[in-house]
Amino acid sequence: MDAPAPPLIAFVDDEEGLRSTVALALRKDGYRAETFADGLEAWTSFERALPDLAILDILMPRLDGLELCRRLRTRSEDLPILFLSSKDEELDRVLGLELGADDYLCKPFSVRELLARVRALLRRARQRRAPAGGPDEKIVAVGALRLDLGRCEARWNATRLPLTLTEFTLLEALARHPGFVKTREQLMKEGYPHDVYVSERTIDTHVKRLRRKLADAAPGADPVETVYGVGYRLRESP
Repeated sequence: MDAPAPPLIAFVDDEEGLRSTVALALRKDGYRAETFADGLEAWTSFERALPDLAILDILMPRLDGLELCRRLRTRSEDLPILFLSSKDEELDRVLGLELGADDYLCKPFSVRELLARVRALLRRARQRRAPAGGPDEKIVAVGALRLDLGRCEARWNATRLPLTLTEFTLLEALARHPGFVKTREQLMKEGYPHDVYVSERTIDTHVKRLRRKLADAAPGADPVETVYGVGYRLRESP
């Protein structure tokens, strides 16, 4: 049997030199790499087939990274997405996370840090796809909420929740300890055990998006509670 192909990483940025540098680094690290000079060129390719991970610059001609992220999320909630932004683009970074990006990295960045984040995102994606360790670990149920870890599915009663990789990981961390407050630091450690780059602001933005999706499936339930000044908890009987 042939060995599976290495993960395909799409890098979308209008800086030609940066595209060449990052593509070379990705290939040296064992990945396949595709580069695109703008969002529209990338979207044309993504309509045919999605990569295993997408790295998107925010400010690009013809189609910016925010709109490209929005379009990608209409195709897949599972695709890991990493944003690139300048240090003074905090509002755009938050918008990107609210649109469904999993992480962001500020320019200028080191290639070593970029590769570390790529590995972390792909590792989490593999863990999400992998079967659970045993029958007792496969289902996590709290009231109307049910997480199938083997299928990486979350449901509220019969309604499937369209969660991204990051949202599913955070909800699992909360659901394993219902009724207990999880600080942002604890969520970073439990939700991202191998990723040292996640910030508290990133956690807040992901939880905001997660709560919005839960509200769509369960109007008025509000199962994720904010404990001001501390963190979040999942109600014991949401």
